[in-house]
Amino acid sequence: MARKRRQTEIFSMSFLDCMCCGFGAVILFFMIINSHVNATTENDNSELMAETNRLEIEVLEGRKNLALARNTKQKLQVEKEDAESKIAQIIALIKELQAELDKYDDDTLAKIERVEKLQSDIKSLTEEVQRLMAVKAEQDGAGQNIREFRGDGDRQYLTGLQLGGERTLILVDRSASMLSDTLINVIRRRNLPESEQLKSRKWRQVIATVNWITTQLDEEDQYQVYMFNNTAEPVIRGTEGVWLTADDGAQLNEAVRVLRRTPPKNGTNMHSAFEVISSLSPRPDNVILLVDGMPTMEAETTDKTVVGPQERLNIFYRATRAIPSGVPINIMLFPMEGDLQAPISYWSLAISTRGSFLTVSRDWP
Repeated sequence: MARKRRQTEIFSMSFLDCMCCGFGAVILFFMIINSHVNATTENDNSELMAETNRLEIEVLEGRKNLALARNTKQKLQVEKEDAESKIAQIIALIKELQAELDKYDDDTLAKIERVEKLQSDIKSLTEEVQRLMAVKAEQDGAGQNIREFRGDGDRQYLTGLQLGGERTLILVDRSASMLSDTLINVIRRRNLPESEQLKSRKWRQVIATVNWITTQLDEEDQYQVYMFNNTAEPVIRGTEGVWLTADDGAQLNEAVRVLRRTPPKNGTNMHSAFEVISSLSPRPDNVILLVDGMPTMEAETTDKTVVGPQERLNIFYRATRAIPSGVPINIMLFPMEGDLQAPISYWSLAISTRGSFLTVSRDWP
């Protein structure tokens, strides 16, 4: 029997061919993916490298700043040590100067007390001489005192200060500027204890001047002593508006003792000082003003910490309006360094009121 012949197919694909095609497709797929992965990895690495470089730069900059900071710290430490050394030297010098100043103040205080005693003796001798001269004048009808000048009042020949009159008002400036002739020493002494402030040369000179003025009063004269800074008050408490009699020596001594126990402080209110003139009845016929500079305030309190020269001058002119007419103002100026307007202003006030003006030297009286 004849066998059937297989039909021959024109196209046929074996299993191995299919497998090869499949593997080829897989390999092509992985090659495509791998190329994208490499590109992504390269991009990521570049960003990381840029960030790494930036951080390295910051680290280097930080180390540089740290080194500069350490150098600066060492330099400041050296400067601090030098400053502390200089401060220690200055403090030692201040203590040495303070010790010398205290010694000088003590010596000066003893000298002033001796001078005051001598002045008291001179007063007694002067009174005796005057008594003898009066007796001589009665005997020979001559002999006028050559140290007196008779005019509107009794003018002391040696000083030119106008004294005399039935009622004499003494106004004493006790503001903080009376602690010294210079501003820097005023600030320094203002912070010292009161016991040290009372030893100030300028303030002791003011007290000695008041003591000298009171020795020039006659027994029948009336007087009053007021001290002023931001306010004005009588030296002897309880005598506001009352005239005192010069024949009471104990009362005169008490006035000087009160001033010795009163330290200068606060600002200068010249308006309150001039108001005292009008508050006394009858009014004084002679006013002696002891002052060292232009006023700094025109009320008991003020919120100003700095007062310029022109403003001080304006305050002074407004204060002079409180002076009654016909009352001579005799001024004893204890000059203050840098207060250039004070001499001419007080001189003008003395001239306009028919008073006298005296600039006190450091060794007077």
